[in-house]
Amino acid sequence: MTLLQTPSVAKTSPKRDLEIAHRVLRHWHEAVPNDRMAHLVKDATRGFLRALQTRLAEHNVQMGHWTFLRILWERDGLTKRELSIEAGVMEPTTFVALRSMEQLGYVTLEQRPDNRKYVYVHLTPLGKELKQRLVPLAEEVNAIALEGVPEADVETTRRTLLRMIDNLARDASFTGAKDAEA
Repeated sequence: MTLLQTPSVAKTSPKRDLEIAHRVLRHWHEAVPNDRMAHLVKDATRGFLRALQTRLAEHNVQMGHWTFLRILWERDGLTKRELSIEAGVMEPTTFVALRSMEQLGYVTLEQRPDNRKYVYVHLTPLGKELKQRLVPLAEEVNAIALEGVPEADVETTRRTLLRMIDNLARDASFTGAKDAEA
């Protein structure tokens, strides 16, 4: 199956996207400007994803496939389980996405004769080539999001978000340790 024969990827409606954007802006600038940080991060994430999804759809790539492609571009040949962990999704979700990506010609799934327990995921030449077309789209979304933001603020935001991720990872470790003791 060639890229032109891929099933259509759900495209968002520009009118709906505009309505969502207006509601989010109204929420943050008028209704509840001091809402919780988690909500602010969630809405920023949704904005990033919506902008990227629109661009990926123009290339018939699903948002879920983008996640796996990004990981495989960095570490090709992971097992299905390793890929699930890296993506932060359950193995059945990964399996469904990988089967679709295999049909699209982005990856191959391989079991080794000496160990049939693990399924290894490898990018095809098409899967590798997508990086050249798709990464610039993500870079464009980042540039749009950061337009007019001073570099010092970008660095502060990056440090702050990394600290939040660290703090929440420690909490997950603490919570996981408590669950393991039970």
